[in-house]
Amino acid sequence: MTAETNPIPESEKTILGHPRGLVVLFFTEMWERFSYYGMRALLIIYLTQHFLFSDERSSVLYGAYTALVYVMTIIGGSLADKYLGARKAVTFGAILLVLGHTGMAFEGSGSKEIMTYNNAEYQLTLDGRGGDATPIIVSEDGRSPITYGENRSFTIENPEAVGLPANISGSDYETRIVHQPLYLNILYLSLALIIAGVGFLKANISTIVGSLYGFGDTRRDSGFTLFYMGINLGSFLSSITCGIIGIVWGWAYGFGLAGIGMLLGLVTFLWKQDWLQGKADPPNPAKLKEKAFAFVNFEWMCYLIGVGIIALSMFFVMNPDIMGGILGPIGLLMFIYLIAYALIKLSGDEQKRMFAAIYFILAQIPFWALFEQAGSSLNLFTDRLVDRELLGWSVPAPVFQALNAFFIFTFAPLLAWLWIWLAKKKMNPSTPVKFAMGVFLAGAGYLVLVLGMKATGSAGMTAVIFIFLIYFIHTMGELMVSPVGLSAVTKLAPIQAVGMSMGAWFLYSGLSNFLAGIIARTTGAETIGGQLTDVGAAKATYIEVYSNVGYVAIGIAVFMLLISPLIKKLMAGAD
Repeated sequence: MTAETNPIPESEKTILGHPRGLVVLFFTEMWERFSYYGMRALLIIYLTQHFLFSDERSSVLYGAYTALVYVMTIIGGSLADKYLGARKAVTFGAILLVLGHTGMAFEGSGSKEIMTYNNAEYQLTLDGRGGDATPIIVSEDGRSPITYGENRSFTIENPEAVGLPANISGSDYETRIVHQPLYLNILYLSLALIIAGVGFLKANISTIVGSLYGFGDTRRDSGFTLFYMGINLGSFLSSITCGIIGIVWGWAYGFGLAGIGMLLGLVTFLWKQDWLQGKADPPNPAKLKEKAFAFVNFEWMCYLIGVGIIALSMFFVMNPDIMGGILGPIGLLMFIYLIAYALIKLSGDEQKRMFAAIYFILAQIPFWALFEQAGSSLNLFTDRLVDRELLGWSVPAPVFQALNAFFIFTFAPLLAWLWIWLAKKKMNPSTPVKFAMGVFLAGAGYLVLVLGMKATGSAGMTAVIFIFLIYFIHTMGELMVSPVGLSAVTKLAPIQAVGMSMGAWFLYSGLSNFLAGIIARTTGAETIGGQLTDVGAAKATYIEVYSNVGYVAIGIAVFMLLISPLIKKLMAGAD
């Protein structure tokens, strides 16, 4: 093979045939994803049980948080491209992430749900964490397990221990939530630090991976495949370890482990900087030293913008409901701008391909809005309404989020082989058809779960096999949307608009995540002291919501399939 088709420098030091820098980036990203998914696995349960937020508030806060993670990558990526360079941006982002995950470990004693009964006050709380925690009532004299019944009534196991009657009607008491303002603000600040940290790190570390390979280097695709495996390895390990430790030992230990993971990622990145061979350096180092305004140079201006991102993100996670009123109009304006750009600036096949790129940017929305229930409503459902016992052990709900990464490990190579085999037989589905299939599977996963819920009656616990099934079906859908989506956009958008198109992709990914939070909010059930009070009512709500989103997604998928020939024609041979 000639140097023109595979320009690999003879002096390049490699590991397993790849630039040494890939090893640094693999483990940096692995640990970053370890920290992110470890925290994500616990977050929604932490919000509902430790801070006693309602399901509705927790879901919208979660949706705002995950949406901002995507949106802020646009700013972090732009600052790195223009001023900081990927290395400084990733380092700054990693430092913010370490601070944010460390902050999550400061939990305080938690919020308290205080019951007033006959002018006396008692605390309704949980003994433990997760779906297997026992609800108890606490008085000055002692504590006793309780069992909730219909209409907020409950039965006390040892009423003499707390000086109350054995049965208390829901109409005979009132409750209020008492928060710890200091630890609430630490929570909000920690989430904001993580948002800003991911914003500076996520997009830029992928940029460094690409820079390790010259134009025409045939190792590029396999290098990104290895890098992608690092992402899933971090997700797999953290969902299991942080999920178990956080539920079994304590929130602070689970979040603390996630923070340790990010610290290891930062150390890894800084330790072998020379292996990156300067590929991630600032585009113009001298520019960073120039004065931007007052006494602030351009480098510190970028860091101050990062501080601004933290402040803005903290405001939004404290007030998540207003996010929709901001992201919606921004998404509409971006759509209008993309269409106008294609009509005014482009013509011929270039214009057609741009319209196809816009289609894929928008077509991701229904898939991610359903797929991202994994960290919110599906996590709570698994925690509360699933028989999680495997081999005699009640598996903590967050652990099941590792199934997504496990199925990717297992089936991504098989699916990649299948596409090649089908291509040889000229039967490989087009990119628009694969997208439609992905959205179809997102909806089908929920309908399968609904069948599992209905199979166990109005108040029975759903068999755990259906959790395995929905994660399997959704992962198959992800493999038809995620790997081809970004690739399609970068192929279809003209070179002068690739950056703008990628920014739009991340913007609509963020909008999808916020929409996921809105969907999750509709599944909200009543809780007291962090405990579900009416299993039957909660199950009926899940059946209704998941049935609706499942059928809507399948309807969208059928429409996408019908227009797929038109989209393929717009792609003008770029498929």
